[in-house]
Amino acid sequence: MFQTFLIGLREGLEAALIVAILIGYLKRVGQHSALKPLWTGVVAAILVALGFGALLTFGPSTLTFEAQEAIGGSLSIIAVGFVTWMIFWMAAASRNLKHELESRAALAVQGSTVGIVVLGALTVGREGLETALFLWAATRATGSSGGMLAPALAAVLGILVAVLIAWAITRGLLRLNLSTFFRWTGGFLVIVAAGVLAYGFHDLQEAGILPGLNSLAFDLSATIPPTSWYGVLLKGVFNFSPATTWLEFAAWWLYVLIVMPLFIRRSRSGRARPAAAGTTSRATSDAAATSSTAVAAAPAVGTTSGSTTVPAGAAQAPGPDATTTTTA
Repeated sequence: MFQTFLIGLREGLEAALIVAILIGYLKRVGQHSALKPLWTGVVAAILVALGFGALLTFGPSTLTFEAQEAIGGSLSIIAVGFVTWMIFWMAAASRNLKHELESRAALAVQGSTVGIVVLGALTVGREGLETALFLWAATRATGSSGGMLAPALAAVLGILVAVLIAWAITRGLLRLNLSTFFRWTGGFLVIVAAGVLAYGFHDLQEAGILPGLNSLAFDLSATIPPTSWYGVLLKGVFNFSPATTWLEFAAWWLYVLIVMPLFIRRSRSGRARPAAAGTTSRATSDAAATSSTAVAAAPAVGTTSGSTTVPAGAAQAPGPDATTTTTA
């Protein structure tokens, strides 16, 4: 349940902030009539995401066990690909997200009402479909004993909390370092995605598509019973399976060892760029101040010498005490 709550919180906050940016821009430019079409697109995207989630949940129920496992394993691996792309995209695009969204909104406002509806549907729909797929895959990976209801309620709670946080931020009631929030939740989602990936390979093994179902890397079922409270906790938070095949073991570690360092590097580069920009800005300001001081200290064009005005480009005649040196 904690996994689905966190997924709902993070993805819900992304979508809520996107909608808040679009609404704020339309109000700022006086396009209040565009708010209704925007909300129409947002609601349509939410309904499509809910329908997609229902299709994933109830669609394969009439299939054979092997077919269900094959579909589940394949979609789990696809979900990991989507969430990995999403984590890296957010780390790279968050710095210019507001400008990009406002540019799209400006183009949509210049067009027809349909363009505004499409803008709301696409900006939220992508997040909704990715979230539905990953929530479904993560819920299957944890093997919740209560079925889909408890994880779904946890995800809805996370989304509601995200909407509340976004509202408080836009109203100025809450100050939240979004960069830090997305960095830490992104790191945790890498761990969650690794578990989903491993479980996806396990499903394909159970479907008979991949070999090695009975080739275990370790079996700690006697030490960590799956039904114990700590076994359930490890399974629910980290997708830990007491009996893990070699293929699951390799998939988990390869994903974490490759993706986590890349994500950390991307996050650090994102923090370094604003700092470098700030240093450049300060250096430019200092240079401008120095240049202004030098200009102020230099003799101005057309200044006065005593009571006589010296035109620009004119040479002053040497005074009576001046000494002229002639070079032969």
